[in-house]
Order: sequence, then C-alpha cells, then structure tokens
Amino acid sequence: MSKHFKLKRGLDIRLKGAAEPLLKDAPAPRTIALKPTDFFGLTPKLSVKADTRVKAGDALFFDKYHPEIIFTSPVSGTVNAINRGERRKILEVVVEPDREQEFRTFTAADPLTLTREEIKKQILASGLWPFVKQRPYGILARPEDTPGHIFISGFDSSPLAPDYEFIFKDDREALQQGINALSKLTDGSVYVGLSPAQKNGIFASLNNVVINTFEGPHPAGNVGVQIHHVSPVFKGDVVWTVSPQGVVYMGRLFREGRLNLSKIIALTGPEVKKPHYYKTIQGAELTDLLSNTTKKENHERVISGNVLTGTKTDPDDHLGFFDQMVTVIPEGDDYELLGWALPGNDKFSASNTFLSRLFPKKEYVLNANLHGGERAFVMTGQYEKFLPMDILPVYLLKAVITNDIDRMEQLGIYEVVEEDLALCEYADTSKIKVQQILREGIHAMIKEVG
Repeated sequence: MSKHFKLKRGLDIRLKGAAEPLLKDAPAPRTIALKPTDFFGLTPKLSVKADTRVKAGDALFFDKYHPEIIFTSPVSGTVNAINRGERRKILEVVVEPDREQEFRTFTAADPLTLTREEIKKQILASGLWPFVKQRPYGILARPEDTPGHIFISGFDSSPLAPDYEFIFKDDREALQQGINALSKLTDGSVYVGLSPAQKNGIFASLNNVVINTFEGPHPAGNVGVQIHHVSPVFKGDVVWTVSPQGVVYMGRLFREGRLNLSKIIALTGPEVKKPHYYKTIQGAELTDLLSNTTKKENHERVISGNVLTGTKTDPDDHLGFFDQMVTVIPEGDDYELLGWALPGNDKFSASNTFLSRLFPKKEYVLNANLHGGERAFVMTGQYEKFLPMDILPVYLLKAVITNDIDRMEQLGIYEVVEEDLALCEYADTSKIKVQQILREGIHAMIKEVG
C-alpha cells in the first residue's frame, strides 16, 4: 500500500549550476575504464591481459570470493592498460573502444516468463549484478541470498541532482522490464520512492511495484532513508537496492539480448559554462566531455558524482560506475582576507551564521575549502538536524571509533552507509571525516560479524 512520508530534518544546499533540460551527445570517449575501487570490499581477479580483444559484455575481472560475480566491458575493443597502485592493487582496467561495436549475445525474453534462477544467471553473466547492493553495509549483494524486499529511489535530492524523469523519459519500457526481472528475485515487494513532483511521471506509471512518496529536504532521495521509513533493517535482515540506471540496463538486457550501457549524465556546477545533460556510456573518459565546457576562471575541482559523496577526479579520468553526474566547482585554494569576519551575503551556511539566511531561495557558488582543520569531536546535537532517521549519529560514530561492536549494532549501523551521513560531515564544525569513520565501522562489522 502506497504511503506518503513528510520528512522535516535535512538540508538542501543551494548551489549554482543545475543542469538545464537540454540533451547533447558527448564526444565519443577515447577510452572506457572499469574501476574495482568503486566497489567496497571487492578483491578483483583479472580475466584479461593487456592487448586482449574483448566484446561488449566480455568479462574484465571477477570477485575473488564470489567468482560468479563478474565485471564486463561496456564496449568492444582492446584492453589498453591495467593500472595498478600500491602492492599491485588493481585500480582500473582501461579499454580502447572499436569504431564498430561487437556485442556478446544473451537471451532476449520477458522476465515474467523466466524462473528466478534463469533471471539471476543472465544478470550475473552480463556483468550487471554489481548494480545490486545489499543493506546492511551497502556492499555487493550475494547471489545466493533472497532479499526481504528490493528498494529503488526514483529521485535524487543531492545538490545539483539530475532530473531522473528527464534522464529516463525514453526508457519507460526498459524500466518496466527491469522491474519485472527484479520482482522475481524477492519474496517481498519492489519499493520505489518518489518525490511529490513525480506523481504523473514515468516512475509513477510502473507496474509490479509499491510506490511511496517522500517529501522534504535532502537526504529524502537517499534509498537508505526510504528503507528506514518503510521497512527498517535489523540484525539478520537483508534487503537489496538498485539504482534506476541499473534497472534500465537490466531491462535493456532482457529486451535486446545484449549489453547496452549508454547512459545520460548531468554536467553541473558553478564552473560549467552551460550546465546540461550529455549522452555517453558507462565508464567513459571525461577529457573531451570537459574540454571547452568549463570556465577555467578558477582552479577547478572535478567531482565524479555530487559534492557530498562524489569522488575527486582528474579531468582525464573516467566516470564512476554508479555516478549519474559530474560536478565542477572552484577548488577554493585562494586566500580570503577576513573571510570569517565578513557578513557573508554570498556564503551559504548550514547553521545560518551569515546574512545569507535572509535570502532563502538564493543560489551560491561554493568551493572545496574546509575553512579550518579538524578539531575535537564534541557533543553538540548538530548531526541530528540533518538525519531524518531514528538514529543517534554522534553516539554511533563514537562507538565506531572505540570499536564497540555491540554498541554499533544497538545504534543502527545496519541501516546507514556513507551517503546517509554525508550532510552531517558537511555541517560539522569540527571537520570530522564522518563518512570515512562510518566505512571503517562497516568494515569492522563485516570482519567481526559477517
């Protein structure tokens, strides 16, 4: 049964540079990369060597501890490089695309006519399984599990978030086919969370789902927040989450019988000349996309993802696996005379410190400057204003720091991942690395509890 949730806690960070509803084709990428570092806890084992020829859908690497989970090439071409870091850790597998694409073939069929095992087998073989995450922990789902429910957030509430209704307006049938496939993988329901503005959109017209609406500031669009209000995760529970893009890819797989990983992303941020949408492909190189599109007036920071949870990247790097946007903001490494003492008409503050609080609809140019260093972690009641969940985040983080497993369980570590506490990190006057601490706690839980 559909429900409406009105969330009061949270914060909308009003940045300049939202993408206009204009779609262009991005330049054909010179290289495509798949990064094992995009998947927490993954130990990759290579399936290819440098100079290997691959088709779109051929395996590049797989999970050492779950070899059935493979990661496939989005394009046909030649493995250009296998880049490694310390201790020969695999950082990325780079493929140079062919001009004419070749595809590995899969079964084109209506998922509703297939068995659970047939659907699971095809998703695994295509390399689309990594789009399926599990809660608790936000890690790759285990194929042998049967989730209580599957959750999909049909909107993004983060700063400068792309409009999913615009991005997926031509993918309604693929969305439905993907939903049909996922509905066969759970004994429970497939839940889709929407904003009130989407009541007449493409997500609202989907079948075989339970639709709930979430009204309020960010992080209302976070799937973890939606899970918390619909069906909280307790010890021993397993639910799965899938991004809308992952659902579309699965739908295309069953409709077309091949791996079609083209996607639409938003190029946003105050340093972008004309923010709008680009059609590109999974893992595309950003070099040509960013060429002549940014202002170059300041030292710029390029972020694959949003400003709260995205990854700082170089302009010649590649789009992150789960990212639906690229954000470009000023680095903020210039000196500002008496910056802390000025009235701050042009500064956004989570605590309403500046005069900008008098202009609630104004948009701002924010940079990556921390405005100070890390300080003592004190009890302030600050975090609770930004987390619309019945969790005490400060106590949880202190339990993580002291490695108190029992307290972490009692305080809700099964329900949260980094994105859920990202606003707490943004607003924290002590500059605590909240997301890093939380991930360390999750790693400890996996190691000790499993």
